[in-house]
Amino acid sequence: MNKKIAIIGGGNLGTAIAEGLIQSGFVQPKQILITKRNIQTLHGLERKGVLVSDKNEEAVRYADLVILAVKPFQVNDILGSLRDEFKGDKHVLVSVVTGVSIEHIAGYLGGKKVPIVRAMPNTAIAIQESMTCIAARNVNEEQLQYVFDIFGQLGKAVRIDEKLMDAATVLGACGTAFAMRYIRANIQGGIEIGFDAATANLIAAQTVKGAAELLLKRGSHPEQEIDKVTTPKGCTIAGLNEMEHQGFSSSLIKGLVASYEKIAKD
Repeated sequence: MNKKIAIIGGGNLGTAIAEGLIQSGFVQPKQILITKRNIQTLHGLERKGVLVSDKNEEAVRYADLVILAVKPFQVNDILGSLRDEFKGDKHVLVSVVTGVSIEHIAGYLGGKKVPIVRAMPNTAIAIQESMTCIAARNVNEEQLQYVFDIFGQLGKAVRIDEKLMDAATVLGACGTAFAMRYIRANIQGGIEIGFDAATANLIAAQTVKGAAELLLKRGSHPEQEIDKVTTPKGCTIAGLNEMEHQGFSSSLIKGLVASYEKIAKD
């Protein structure tokens, strides 16, 4: 499909989406229009053929699919100013704004039946390895599939019930930091048992990447893969059991729940 895409908000996330879509070959650069108040920072994309503008109205008129990638505090003013530009029979609106519900967005469009998709990517979108959770309203199968195709170029995507978006934020976005902290601890342990920092970093990061790929490509459960490396009276099970005695799994679960409760409270 030769759809035109507008990205309202040329910050880190907006530009990462544009870069990923171009690099994957999903769209031609001229099919993307990205906006920012200060377009000076968008010259790199412009040199690649992407259209840039400081006028959001121009972007909506240009596009078939509009990706809203602004700060949460900007949403109300921007949607209010663009309300008359959105056409329910033309546009699909995709919001990647954290914490802003589909209901809230729909309210600022003045009751128009615009198909709305809420997407929650993570920072790995910058290297086309995001885990993006998607919820939608008023979309048909073709429209939803196109959105999945977009985020499929930028990593993996899954549809969830919107009420799980806070949980998805914890597991898929905060989870990046949790995984990084695990890798950092691995590096520290690696240094203590003899490796230099750079080598420990490489071994730890690639090992975690490989472990994740085993699950993704085989569709297996973590315990199945653990069983393959835990021999009787071996070093792996000794290490795992010591970690469990120290509360390894429990502390991870408590951390996830603490993050979730913080979102719910705020």
